[in-house]
Amino acid sequence: MAETRISFGFDDAPRAARATDAAAPAPRIEFLCDPALAGRIPPPDRAIRFAPEWFRRLPREMGMTDANGLPGLTVKACLPVTDSLSLGFVIPLPFDVMLQVPEDRVHIAMGWAEDVPFAPLEQHHPGQIGAPEPPFEATMPLKFINPWRIKVPDGYSVLFTQPMNRPDLPFACFSGLVDCDRFETTVNMPFVWTGPPGQHVLSAGTPIAQLIPIRRDALLKDHLARESSEAEREREAAARQRKYHEESTYSREWRVKK
Repeated sequence: MAETRISFGFDDAPRAARATDAAAPAPRIEFLCDPALAGRIPPPDRAIRFAPEWFRRLPREMGMTDANGLPGLTVKACLPVTDSLSLGFVIPLPFDVMLQVPEDRVHIAMGWAEDVPFAPLEQHHPGQIGAPEPPFEATMPLKFINPWRIKVPDGYSVLFTQPMNRPDLPFACFSGLVDCDRFETTVNMPFVWTGPPGQHVLSAGTPIAQLIPIRRDALLKDHLARESSEAEREREAAARQRKYHEESTYSREWRVKK
């Protein structure tokens, strides 16, 4: 298939290191599509640009104090949540689709415009997820057809997962880790409908998957579960004290900008 490229750079190296080694190219993820689709479908982009409306409109403060006398904060002030919404990239739905979901949530009808160049949704066989056995007693597995092939540098895999912190989305994607440095075709996203029965329209541009590039040699594989030492417990207690009695300690001292 002929291809066109839309690229987004990312680089975890410190600025000083990049300045001293200008010849080293920055790692890059590339999203490739058929030229006939370029400009016709919404492209992938950095995940933060798909932050949900509920999060955007939420104020940072609740207008009251907490139990420790500090300003009462909403999840908008929780930087770990913001960082998760910013992590990686998002693939959007290429076209408007309509779903007619019956009360049994199994015999789902799907539709889209007649002139779209490919079917944006397909069904899986229910037996592929063990339906109708628990936990899929009343489930029809579907999948988003992804028109974008993902290329990453050697040594990188890509985690495909449900867009994070999106309870407003009426579906739940299955997660998968794909070695996209070797897999030279597209990756579709299986999902199940979690919204209510009835007629629903998912608009083009709806985030359908969050993609997180992962360098395989950076994965932690060894682990140890043990009792904490007295010194570790003291540090934990001090951190807990600061967390609940000082304002913005996490953002000032603990958070690393992504």
